[in-house]
Amino acid sequence: MRDRLRTHSQTPLVAPSILAADFGCIADECKSVLDAGGDLIHLDVMDGHFVPNLTMGPDLCKGVRSHFPDACLDVHLMVTDPGSFFEPFVDAGADHLTFHMEAMQSPDQALALAANAHDLGATAGIAISANTPLSAIDAVAHAFEMILVMTIQPGFSGQAFQESALTKAVSLRERLGPDVWIQVDGGVSPKTAAACRDSGCNILVAASAIYREEPADRAAVIEALRG
Repeated sequence: MRDRLRTHSQTPLVAPSILAADFGCIADECKSVLDAGGDLIHLDVMDGHFVPNLTMGPDLCKGVRSHFPDACLDVHLMVTDPGSFFEPFVDAGADHLTFHMEAMQSPDQALALAANAHDLGATAGIAISANTPLSAIDAVAHAFEMILVMTIQPGFSGQAFQESALTKAVSLRERLGPDVWIQVDGGVSPKTAAACRDSGCNILVAASAIYREEPADRAAVIEALRG
């Protein structure tokens, strides 16, 4: 399972985001979504600078890894200086590192960080926020296994889904073909999932849509997201 992002399939993946989980029993919360069919555990890392919220760090990632040695841990770095977090998170067990183009000073910086992630043994992703044009990643998209198209502004779960951002996913799929993961994050739910899949997104991140349900009901939500 830890190699899920190194291969491709026709079946969309679902990545439950533990941002909406109960941190007081995080191991149980992770187990519930993995048992319910979740493909990845998505960790939303926020530094209080790039976005106003402040969330989890490498120690939480390490704790999740200790309980789930085979799970694919997908780390989304909403931080001002993502490169400084790469080694701590990989050492803590992260399989994948996504960072934001908006945090970069130049395309060359983004390319260097992609190479750094690969050197550490992780796959790499580049993210763009809902209001960022697709042209921002024209020069770098080829260097990443995953492109994350956000349908909200990053920082908090529970925001309204901005369907207009999916036009970027359509363009990416047309340009990059089938051999890239296009992840969508922000307001993804059973009501919006079909539009995401139809736009070419093949990894759907969901936080509150999954975690607001009781554990016994989460499998149905994940199945609806996957389509």
